[in-house]
Amino acid sequence: MIKGVNRQVVEVAETGSDYFERALFFVNPKYYGLTDGKLREKAQTLMSVAGAPPKSKQKTKKSKMKTALEIIVSAAAGSLITLISSMVF
Repeated sequence: MIKGVNRQVVEVAETGSDYFERALFFVNPKYYGLTDGKLREKAQTLMSVAGAPPKSKQKTKKSKMKTALEIIVSAAAGSLITLISSMVF
């Protein structure tokens, strides 16, 4: 356990994540009396539910291309509608 000025910190070195190699948890002062083992257990539990960001939040090259294609198709459709409406009226 690392003790700082008026703070207790639990460091988790094995996060189980490809994204993060270490995590620091600042202990709430009302739980300073808990044992080191109990604090580490709570930190590990929190790490296990944190996991990786959801896939919907990760931008991939494929999703960027899809978005670009949708913009191009929408612009082309708008231009076509404008052209047709100007020919009719």
